[in-house]
Amino acid sequence: MESVTLIRGLYDYHWWANRRLFEVTAALGEDTARHEVGKQFSWPTLKGMLAHIYGADWIWLERWKGAAPTHIPGDGDFASLADLRRTWDGFEAEHRRFIGGLTPADLERALDYKGTKGEPWAAPLWQLLQHVANHATHHRSEIATMLTMVSGSPPPTDLIVRQRIVSGQMKR
Repeated sequence: MESVTLIRGLYDYHWWANRRLFEVTAALGEDTARHEVGKQFSWPTLKGMLAHIYGADWIWLERWKGAAPTHIPGDGDFASLADLRRTWDGFEAEHRRFIGGLTPADLERALDYKGTKGEPWAAPLWQLLQHVANHATHHRSEIATMLTMVSGSPPPTDLIVRQRIVSGQMKR
């Protein structure tokens, strides 16, 4: 299987899993999403955690396009879950275009970029693409734990679950 196909499949899963947990959070309402679940989490609220996943996706896409942002959007940048969803939906369309346009040569391209404090870094694009999807997996696990604490276990976000849903072997 071609590496571009693998990356596209990984991102199809990434967008689906993010949206799945966002929908569960949104169904609980704004008050629950803003409620501090615990300081042991990377961000203490569901809204904050979701905003961080969005912000990380956003900053990396900007870097992949050659920009050097110095601020990662986060919880304070969004007035509500609805505001975050609107912003995320527009961003996701752009993210999908970028991922959809990748070629095998793009994946091998060395990317020089700057961190938020201006520090220089370099890595091949394929590694950075994998990093972003993997980073979100960590935070989605925290979201799932937070959701379990406030309302019960959320629906699974396993890769195989998405594959079964897409293939028609399983209902949403």
